[in-house]
Amino acid sequence: MKTTLALAIAASFALASAALAAPPTKTGTTAKGSVLTDAKGMTLYTFDKDTEGKSACNGPCATNWPVLKAEASDKAEGGYTIIARDDGSKQWAYKGKPLYTFAKDQKAGDTTGDGFLNGAWHLAQP
Repeated sequence: MKTTLALAIAASFALASAALAAPPTKTGTTAKGSVLTDAKGMTLYTFDKDTEGKSACNGPCATNWPVLKAEASDKAEGGYTIIARDDGSKQWAYKGKPLYTFAKDQKAGDTTGDGFLNGAWHLAQP
């Protein structure tokens, strides 16, 4: 009985650890191919004016391009990192590029932000 209970507890911890270590994005398919998406399936984007580990999209820009927020308990892993924003909040980045959604995308699979602002916004690709 004790062994069974110990195994059940160990399995619970393993599952909890796996859930915490899950990547902050998913991969979705759009008319433009495979893209990274948030948990709701909304397309993620990168911005040419960002530098590695630093977002240049603040204030009104961040209203139009909501950031993929990271929580204090989140842990960076694989190609994902967590950057500090100017307002002190945390944002996910993939391969050094901060990630955003686009306020004008209405449903999962929309890619209306691709090429926006003279080509400065791009689909985030796996």
